Amino acid sequence: MNWQGAVDRTVSGLGYELVDLERSGRGLLRVFIDRLPGHTYPDGGNAITVDDCEAVTRQLQYVLEVEHCDYERLEVSSPGLDRPLKKPADYERFAGSEVDLTLKLPLEGRKKFRGTLAVAGEGQQDAWRLLFNDGKAEQALDFTLDEVREARLVPVLNFKGRRGMDAAVAMDGGRKE
Repeated sequence: MNWQGAVDRTVSGLGYELVDLERSGRGLLRVFIDRLPGHTYPDGGNAITVDDCEAVTRQLQYVLEVEHCDYERLEVSSPGLDRPLKKPADYERFAGSEVDLTLKLPLEGRKKFRGTLAVAGEGQQDAWRLLFNDGKAEQALDFTLDEVREARLVPVLNFKGRRGMDAAVAMDGGRKE
C-alpha cells in the first residue's frame, strides 16, 4: 500500500475530501482537506475548522506510522479561500463560481484568465467554459482539464463585519457623500 493512498483513504474515511497532498524539503508533508458538500458536520458549518484539522492530523500520524512513511512534520489545513480545482468533481462543484484559470499553452498570446466557470455543453465529458469580459465584450473560453495548468477559486472577502457601512464612514472621517 502506498502512503498517498493511505492518506486519501484516511481523509475520506473521516468524512472529508483530500484536496491536495504535497511533500516538501526537510520531511514536510502537507495535506489539504475540505468538507464534503451535502455532508452534515457537528458545528453545522461548511468551512474547515481547527478541530477538523486536528482530528485528521491525529489519525494520519497513526496511519503514517503503520505505513512506515518517512516524514518530519505533518501539516493538515484547509485549501484556503483560493482553493485549487484539481479534479472534474471540483469543477462540477464550483460551476458558477469566479475562478482564475492558467492554461498550459497561450491562447491568442494569453495564458491567464479570470471569469465565471460553467459547463461547456450538455453531455460533453470534460468540456468546460469560462465566461469573462476582455474589456471590450463578454467572451467565452471553452477548454478541457488537460489544457489547464492551474485553476483556483477567486477569494470572496467581506471586510464589513458587524458595523457595515458605519465602519466605512468612520474610516472616511465621518463624511457621508
